[in-house]
This record gives sequence, C-alpha cells and structure tokens, in this order.
Amino acid sequence: MATETPVSSPLTTSARRSRTVAGTTARAASPKRRRRNDLWLALVFIAPASIGFAAFLLWPTLRGIYLSFTTYNLLTPPVFTGLQNYQRLLQDSIFWHSMAVTVEYVLLNIGFQTVLALFIAVMMHRLTKSTFVRGIVLAPYLVSNVVAALIWLWILDTQLGIGNEVLNAIGVGRIPFLQSDVWGIPTIAFINVWRNVGYTALLIFAGLQALPEQVYEAGRIDGASEWNMFWGITVPLLRPILSLVLIITVIGSFQVFDTVAITTQGGPANATNVVQNYIYNLAFGRFQFGYASAVSVALLVVLSIITVIQYRLSRSGESDLD
Repeated sequence: MATETPVSSPLTTSARRSRTVAGTTARAASPKRRRRNDLWLALVFIAPASIGFAAFLLWPTLRGIYLSFTTYNLLTPPVFTGLQNYQRLLQDSIFWHSMAVTVEYVLLNIGFQTVLALFIAVMMHRLTKSTFVRGIVLAPYLVSNVVAALIWLWILDTQLGIGNEVLNAIGVGRIPFLQSDVWGIPTIAFINVWRNVGYTALLIFAGLQALPEQVYEAGRIDGASEWNMFWGITVPLLRPILSLVLIITVIGSFQVFDTVAITTQGGPANATNVVQNYIYNLAFGRFQFGYASAVSVALLVVLSIITVIQYRLSRSGESDLD
C-alpha cells in the first residue's frame, strides 16, 4: 500500500519561518537589553559618588576659579576685577616666600618618607609578612593630623616636652624645634613622615607582593647579591608603584595645613608659613576671599604642572614586566 507523503502548505512554512526569525531577533535583542539594564544599574551605583564629587569638589573648584577674578569679603556681593588679583599675586613677596617654604617642606617630606617607606616595605617583604607587623606600621596613619600634631607639640615643647627633657638629660640641651626658623620646617616634615610613612610603606609592600619570584630566583642563580637585585630588579619593576606614591606624596605635601596650624601657626616670622596656611589667613583672617581664591588657583596650576611632568618623566604607565 502506498504511503502518502504529507505536503506542508505554504502558510505553514511561512509561519515556521516567522517564528524562526522572531526567535533569532529575540536572542539578538537579549544581550542589548541586558547591556542596557547593566548601564542603568551602573549609573545607580555611581550616582552617590558623582553627586558628592559634583557638590564637594567640582562646584567649589569652579566657584573658586570665578572668585579669583573678583573682590569678595562675604559681606557684599563679588565684584569682578579681571586679572587684578593675579597681578597682585606676581608682586606678593609673602606668597613667593610661602611657596619657597612649601617647596622646602615637600623636598624634605618626600625624600625621607619615600626612602624610609621603601626600606620598611622591603624589610617586611623579605623578613616577615605578619599581619600584626603591618598593623604596627600602619598605626600612626590611623591617628588624625590634628592629634598627631598635638602629641608632637607636647613632646617637643621647649620647656616641658619629654623630648627636650631627654635631650637636656643627656647633655645635648634644649632645642626649640617648633619655635625656631631653622628647625621649624624640618620638624613639621618629621611629624608628617612619622604619621604617613606606614601607609606609603604598605602601598610599596603591595607592589612588592605582585613581583614574580622567578625573577629573583634567576638573579640568585646568576650570583647577584641582595643589593644588586634591589637596584637591578626591585626598583625597576616597582616604577609604576613608586610613581603613584610620589604623585600622591607630592600633592599631599603641597597641601599641608593641619600640622602647621596646630604647631606653629606659620611662625616664627613666617618661617613655616606654607601656602595653604597663607590661603587660610587671607580668607578667614583678612576676609580677602577673592585674592585667597587666586592663590588657590595658582597652587592648583603648580600642582597640575608638577604632576604632568612627574608622570612623563617616571613613565608610570609602563612596566618592565610587560
């Protein structure tokens, strides 16, 4: 008996094709819909940080740039004066003295802090990886700038400070660390090195942990000493981390204020009057907010130029591991 082969109708074939095309379109649209949903989710997560950035950083920066072209004292509306504040800035001897004092502090702080942090990080990496040791190293960083400044103000007090009592007991004599134009800036740099060196050391320590051990094993096989491997392997491979540390340290050092405000208030005779302290005195001591904003903008320009130059010279975007 002959078997009859079913013949599909043109309508049935067309319906199947339509369902196939519809399924393919749905599958193709699904990733796009997912990406769109992920975009909205990402916007929700970054919204709080974006609002905070706009409210507490972007808007004050733009407002400060505007005020730098005005005369403003909080009591009357700002009066636009053009480049008058910047012309005054170029002739302001106190500003240039404050900039020189700040540069001196930055050089001392960066030099001692970077070298000491690198030494501590290498010692932790080579000798111990104890969490307790890391906690001890980081402990001063957990103290606020104000508290750290008050502690060292009491320790280094010329008459009653325990530091000067010890120096006097061993025959060195009392040293006016925070009352001298010679010792003022080095002492402030020492206080901030004591507080921040642990954090800097942990940043470098994290970079050391990312270095491959095979490179050091090859160096030992070739007979290289620890000193040679440090300069020939560790330092070149740490260039991106060291560049990051230097950029952060430079920016933070130029913005030093808390320690100076607590310990010396810029004295004696402007010997420790760093730029941030000068800006504070102009704004909240003399109510010259327009001129204080101009000094702030000048400091922003200086920091931007230094950061760009430092980034270029250090080649922080490159690594010898690549």
